[in-house]
Amino acid sequence: MRQNPSFVLGDVQEVRRLIERNPWVTIVSDTEDGLVASHYAVVLDPERDDLTVLGHVGRPDEAIHGLGEREIMIVVQGPHGYISPGWYDANPAVPTWNFVAAHLTGTPEILSAEENYAVLGQLVEHFEARMPEPRLMEGTADDAAYAQRISGGTVGFRLTPTKVVAKRKLSQNKAPEVVDRIILELEEGEQYRNPELAAEMRRAKR
Repeated sequence: MRQNPSFVLGDVQEVRRLIERNPWVTIVSDTEDGLVASHYAVVLDPERDDLTVLGHVGRPDEAIHGLGEREIMIVVQGPHGYISPGWYDANPAVPTWNFVAAHLTGTPEILSAEENYAVLGQLVEHFEARMPEPRLMEGTADDAAYAQRISGGTVGFRLTPTKVVAKRKLSQNKAPEVVDRIILELEEGEQYRNPELAAEMRRAKR
């Protein structure tokens, strides 16, 4: 991802927030057979305050990626959307795309079966916690037995990135009145309404 000093997202807490709110990631590996990509959910390691993430892949993805043998890149994609040149009130102007994204690169640590099972439980709890009647992995004896049985079909990992490239391109290089106009279009416009992206732009203005 091409970086630009105006758009660098260097705040670790903001990158953690990005991961927490956008846990469905793309895992990319450069293998002997070429590039490989898979899609899985991750969570931040609750015992760390950095950008370490926990996740799992379904077999045989661990073999396809050579997981644990080489670097992988985890791509986190936050809110994004089209920005019309008509919103700039300037001439000439061209369209662009606003977005928030992070690339986490490193060699993952493969978890033991017990650690992997615990991570699967954390993942379920992370998403189920907001439900009125959460169905946790060990909520019932039947659920626990079923989870134990199928967890063997997954391989867990922990990634502490050795390289992080994070970018928040949210029209920071535009005049304040232009930014406000773009936010208004994203919040109330008819063609490209995108409240989540508008909220990120408001956050970037602080």
